[in-house]
Amino acid sequence: MKLKPVSSGAALRLTDADARVADAPDDDELKKRTEDQVGRIADLQRMFYADGRFALLVVLQGRDASGKDGTIRKVFTGVNPQGVQVTSFKVPTEEELRHDFLWRIHQRVPARGMLGIFNRSHYEDVVVTRVKELVPKATWKSRFTQINDFEKGLSANGVRILKFFLHISRDEQKERLQKRLTNEEKNWKFNPGDLDEREKWPAYTAAYSDAIRRCSTRWAPWYIVPADDKKVRNYLIARMVADTLTSLELRWPKADPDLVAKGLE
Repeated sequence: MKLKPVSSGAALRLTDADARVADAPDDDELKKRTEDQVGRIADLQRMFYADGRFALLVVLQGRDASGKDGTIRKVFTGVNPQGVQVTSFKVPTEEELRHDFLWRIHQRVPARGMLGIFNRSHYEDVVVTRVKELVPKATWKSRFTQINDFEKGLSANGVRILKFFLHISRDEQKERLQKRLTNEEKNWKFNPGDLDEREKWPAYTAAYSDAIRRCSTRWAPWYIVPADDKKVRNYLIARMVADTLTSLELRWPKADPDLVAKGLE
């Protein structure tokens, strides 16, 4: 029950079978494990914020109804809102389209000490633009190199990057979209355009596979998250975030010794 980074040198399969974990712990055990990891994140974030040497960028990508919103709500429920910045990237505005495709992304990269979460990201510009043929093939293909260079630059400047693809099966997506129609608390999330996108399932599979494989690097790895089971999804992502924060060897800043010695007058 631990995620492994995608290898850029191997073919990537995104089959329906890959959307589930065989022999996963039961719901009660997963709930307990996830609570433990969420607690770790909350504790580590305090030191992460105070330390101020690093930023952490979490990128969430996935098909419609894959659970990006739910992941943010469940995994980061214990963090201090002052130290978190969530950005949801939608269709580019007219102004954003007048700039290079990374312009709007760079503006939302978290500062050191901050945890940044991207709900969709710059990967829309090598997936959606490809499937919908919004730009020529030569344009979206060149963006793989630009993305790798961009993320390498962020990493060299203290930004740790975790990229998660929330992988759901076609049947699971159908069930979740149906719930949006029948559940009054989820009606507002239903978009008729989601059905059109669902018809392009093979094209999106090919586009995601290429983007993930070509842009999974040592400095910004991709992780495929089996997301048919929401509890499995939450645990796997929470553990990876907590383990990454732990690996930074965070430390509390030391106070000025003269001030400590002087104390309060």
